[in-house]
Amino acid sequence: MRDGGAIGLVCAGSADASLSSAWRPAPEFEYLTGVVDEPGAMLLFDPGHSVQARRVQLYLRPLNPELERWDGFRAPVAAALKERYGIATIMRTTAFARFLLESSRRAKRCACLHPVAAHNAPVSPDYAIFKESAARIPGMSICDQSALLGTMRAEKSADEVALIQRACDITARGFAVALTAIRAGRTEFDVQEAVEHAYRTSGATSTAYRTIAGAGFNATVLHYHANSAPLKDGDLLVLDSGACFGGYAADVTRTFAVSGSFTSRQKLVYDTVRKAQAAAIRACRPGALMSAVDAAARKVIVAAGFGDHFIHGIGHHLGLEVHDADPQSPLQPGMVITIEPGVYIPEESLGVRIEDDILVTKGAPRVLTKAIPK
Repeated sequence: MRDGGAIGLVCAGSADASLSSAWRPAPEFEYLTGVVDEPGAMLLFDPGHSVQARRVQLYLRPLNPELERWDGFRAPVAAALKERYGIATIMRTTAFARFLLESSRRAKRCACLHPVAAHNAPVSPDYAIFKESAARIPGMSICDQSALLGTMRAEKSADEVALIQRACDITARGFAVALTAIRAGRTEFDVQEAVEHAYRTSGATSTAYRTIAGAGFNATVLHYHANSAPLKDGDLLVLDSGACFGGYAADVTRTFAVSGSFTSRQKLVYDTVRKAQAAAIRACRPGALMSAVDAAARKVIVAAGFGDHFIHGIGHHLGLEVHDADPQSPLQPGMVITIEPGVYIPEESLGVRIEDDILVTKGAPRVLTKAIPK
């Protein structure tokens, strides 16, 4: 952005009026600031500003003491807040229009940092604001830098990896407890409750996504969420769940036999998926494309005669989002991805998926979820 002489804007997003779920900022904003409790906040980058402290500007909503009696009191803009956020220039959003105009007139170039939107989705917030500015400032241009933050987010720092590892370790405790709930006569919900309760008591800030606990035919439904059916001897149970710690997600799947042992057919499918996953993990090397990792797993599954029953991709990036920013580029050290082959045969009520979280390194890939048996 400095080389291009452009300013940039990242928005936290508006608060959800619903009280049914916790608010969370746009991942781009959370990644850059760590601020997770300021709906409406905006981060303005002005690398060409003559004053060093003004090259990064954080804007927060004005204080509202009456509202804050309901929702919690917020800190004033003072030295303590600037030190907490690590940003020297913090102002209220009432001043944003004035200073955006100042920066836009001088730079005459704005860079979009939020992901671009599909034609049938709302325009990204930075582009919407820049379009309004461009309509008022002669000669102002807008350029696309939407891939920049995705590339940065995809390659995790050591601190980010540590947070993901903590989420994985908590998830391992949850899966260990879940095993005690898997037996005939219990329900899928009993398993869900066991794994999620263990997350909470082990320090998780939340679940990373809605737990999938599907037995028998339900194990063949990829995003099954009812989690209400009884467990029966002879069924396989697919448990897909993950804890969230410090904003970072784990994403794990294991397949268990409700009775404690597999039939010969179930064993064949399970071993095929396990071998496919091992082949894919070996392929997670710097420079490899995800398509090549997928091909390594698919080759094993096709050779076993189950090619038509592997109906999804091999995995995805993992981080602040379960399906995290994906720069669509070769794997690099620091990237964390999931590897999750599966075989689903509805007519046999037989589904198997095994998923682990993998850190790409300069050498062999590191399995962050190796503590969870399979």
